[in-house]
Amino acid sequence: MVILGLNYYFHDSTACIVVDGKLIAAIEEERLNRDKHTRVFPQKAVDRCLKIAGLSYNEIDYIAVSIKPSHNLGKKLLHLTGNLNRFKPFVNHEFVHAYNKQKGFWNWFKYHWENKKNGPKVHFIPHHFSHAPGSFFVSPYEEAALLGIDGSGEWATTWMGYGKGNKIDCLGESFFPHSLGSFYESVTQFCGFRTSYDEGKTMGLAPMGDPEVYKEEVGKMVSVDKNGQLHFDLSYFNFQNMHWRRLSPKFYKIFGPGRNHGEPFEKRHMDVAAAFQRVLEDRVLEICEILHQKTKADYLVISGGVSLNSVMNGRIVRESKFKDVYVMPAAGDNGTAIGAAYYLYNGLLGNERNFVHLDPYVGTSYTNEEIEKVLKGAKLPYEYHEDVCEKAASLLHEGQIIGWFQGRMEIGPRALGSRSILANPAIKDMKDKINAEVKFREAYRPFAPSAIVEAKDDFFDLEVEAPFMLKVCNVLKEKQSVIPAVTHVDGSARLQTVRRELHPRYYDVIEKLGKKTGVPVVLNTSFNIQGEPVVESPVDAVRCFWSTGLDSLVIGNFVLTKRHTKD
Repeated sequence: MVILGLNYYFHDSTACIVVDGKLIAAIEEERLNRDKHTRVFPQKAVDRCLKIAGLSYNEIDYIAVSIKPSHNLGKKLLHLTGNLNRFKPFVNHEFVHAYNKQKGFWNWFKYHWENKKNGPKVHFIPHHFSHAPGSFFVSPYEEAALLGIDGSGEWATTWMGYGKGNKIDCLGESFFPHSLGSFYESVTQFCGFRTSYDEGKTMGLAPMGDPEVYKEEVGKMVSVDKNGQLHFDLSYFNFQNMHWRRLSPKFYKIFGPGRNHGEPFEKRHMDVAAAFQRVLEDRVLEICEILHQKTKADYLVISGGVSLNSVMNGRIVRESKFKDVYVMPAAGDNGTAIGAAYYLYNGLLGNERNFVHLDPYVGTSYTNEEIEKVLKGAKLPYEYHEDVCEKAASLLHEGQIIGWFQGRMEIGPRALGSRSILANPAIKDMKDKINAEVKFREAYRPFAPSAIVEAKDDFFDLEVEAPFMLKVCNVLKEKQSVIPAVTHVDGSARLQTVRRELHPRYYDVIEKLGKKTGVPVVLNTSFNIQGEPVVESPVDAVRCFWSTGLDSLVIGNFVLTKRHTKD
């Protein structure tokens, strides 16, 4: 049975192929068309996934799409009552946009199959069922509480449920405009960032501020009732009117003017970001408490765009009654392509669960022959190294910043050791150097550590593993001066734990650096510059290498070096 999973309705268009319950390939369209967070139909991703799987269009049995536009239509229309100012943007978003997306899909379908009768059967899966329930079916848990949180998907903004085996129960939902995703997008705009794009910047900014300054006022904006549903005081906001300006005059009267893009941050902006981050965490912890009471489950599966807030996830791990949390590596809308496919396979078609999504490396890989062809074609000097991990570890030990391109590309927003920029975390000024010379981004932005799993407890206060870099923890106080380049201002770190069996080369380079320095940890950030998608191909890698302050590129078994440095 071959299932093609698709997300194309909102942002982060993605495709995946599932064969007999096994995830064969999953790729975000942005990696191929080079348009970050792209919203176009994932044609290139579909073709690439089929190529990886060795399949043709005619071998697809089912298509699972992670949206059902007619779902909750009555609740959407009810939102119009009493406010005709919403009519035009509502119609544009919920009907014109929906019509164009559906028309595009069926035109694509007819291009490959003459009609519905001779093509694969198409299932439109409700968005939130593609989030938490779909994630549950690929989680390591037989039984779990389920929580989906995002801006809005067919009008639902949070979805609470319980999963056991192949069965899913919905325990409650909140609906737009009562949305934690829109809540966080609003402060992202206030801080001068792009909404549905730069929320990670807001999360990184928050530790620079004091949450207590505005926490009481921000806390008035959102509450959670005894059933786990959200309730907002919408007088602070304007997103409920589907307006691009998401905050009301009342908000600006209390908190002052927002920051314009490119302007310096005032302490006030940092304090507001900190308060929003803290209130988000507190309200989600309240929902988790209610969800635990309802389910008595040991584990939680969380999904949706808000679940990418790794600081929040870290607090859930430390403070909730759940033993651990599963967050899919592509937990935002990109992962709904996978979630829709598995909700169809396990939930609707009733097949037994036979796959656990613990391996994020499900994209394209390139052979040494393919890589060398690119290097020769560009007339670039390079060296071949049989033990490329030893060479890379030596370069890191010297203080070099390297581009690291190895194996199959990872899925999701975090670079996990296949398309990464690496550096030695023990070098104090390394963070500032990479932000300024390589990533070309804000100086406050932190970098993440990757540690071999055996060293986790020696450096970090985290009882569980974090293979997808989606759980923030604290760096042990005595180790903060040892790995200053990956320790944020509040002593935290967005840790990735690395197991040898998942990515042998990445594990080896960290282990070999540890033997040289006594610190089996690397600084890991995505192999791209600000505003661009993570590199996908050798051509992408070479272009990024030569247009940034990277010192060396380690790609397959080849090493390209601009200069050697020990600064």
